[in-house]
Amino acid sequence: MSARPKTAERLVFFSDAVVAIALTLLVLPLVDAVPELVDQHRPASDVISQNRWEIFSFLLSFVVIGRQWMSHHHLFEHIKSYNKALVWLNLAWLLTVAVLPFPTELTGAYGNERFTVLFYIGTVFANTLCLTAITLLVRRNSDLMYDTSEINPEWVFNSVGVAIALIAAFALAALVPAVGYFSLFLLFVPPWVARARFRSR
Repeated sequence: MSARPKTAERLVFFSDAVVAIALTLLVLPLVDAVPELVDQHRPASDVISQNRWEIFSFLLSFVVIGRQWMSHHHLFEHIKSYNKALVWLNLAWLLTVAVLPFPTELTGAYGNERFTVLFYIGTVFANTLCLTAITLLVRRNSDLMYDTSEINPEWVFNSVGVAIALIAAFALAALVPAVGYFSLFLLFVPPWVARARFRSR
């Protein structure tokens, strides 16, 4: 009997579940803050005024995880099968997603503190690096894809460029601590450069 084809469907379902749990965990520190306010007989508005960094970190990580999930989802739309390397890389990507609520809570507690900023950016870089590795893996293994032309040079350039932008963001935040999380705006550069380079031809 011939072996059944290894479809990537289960990888996608499992990945979606982990992402959904990680997104849910992000809001728990804000939920836990409510009973504390009640016990201290403080007004409900203090949830906002006294938890600004917690709210910022929640929104930042929600956007980061949501954006990475969209990239992951878009990539796996073109993946028809998998091998051991893809499974392990995907697990590594999920590890970084599952870990992100931890630096998120550190951000809520310590704000713009240098170590916290670098730890956060480093975690996002690890997540991006895993996704970039998956992109390069499937591009080099045509048997894993429906159509090898889908992951084109612009896609690869953008994926690698985002990883490089995060290295630059980490270095900028390390050398100029006052920049803090604003260094993440460098992530807007690679897509712009990719469009300018490939679509102008």
